[in-house]
Amino acid sequence: MAKKSLPIAAAKGKLGILTVGMGAVATTMIGGVEAVRKGLALPVGSLTQMGTIRLGKRTEKRIPKIKDFVPLAKLNDLVFGGWDLFKDNAYVAAKKAGVIDKAQIEKMKGFLQSIVPMTAAFEQKWVKNLTPNNAKTSKSKMDLAEQVMADIARFRALKKA
Repeated sequence: MAKKSLPIAAAKGKLGILTVGMGAVATTMIGGVEAVRKGLALPVGSLTQMGTIRLGKRTEKRIPKIKDFVPLAKLNDLVFGGWDLFKDNAYVAAKKAGVIDKAQIEKMKGFLQSIVPMTAAFEQKWVKNLTPNNAKTSKSKMDLAEQVMADIARFRALKKA
């Protein structure tokens, strides 16, 4: 009996990406996407952009890029946001982390400056050596969860994601 293939609907609209923390890893990812969008870099290491998938038998040599086979969101449709314990925007955070080439980061300055972290959920008793300047205040963990849910709703409305 032949297997039925299920159609995959094409991506529509914006795809919101929220990061928990906006330090070295997050700003590298965000800056990397923007560098590719601006033509400053190739998407090296990106499974969705450069990865391939084999279709059929090896001898058929049908190996399209994943992005050409699966209807993924386009890089231009990605919008970014996130939370961090510190108020630094993505540009400042990336400069402090030193993970993006200085000349390249300056070409993305405006974009990275526009990504300002939302206040983060944080409990000081678990992390003694950090003194955040961008943490939520709350009466309970449920209150924190509701604040995060409200952040997500605001982000989706603002970015149309």
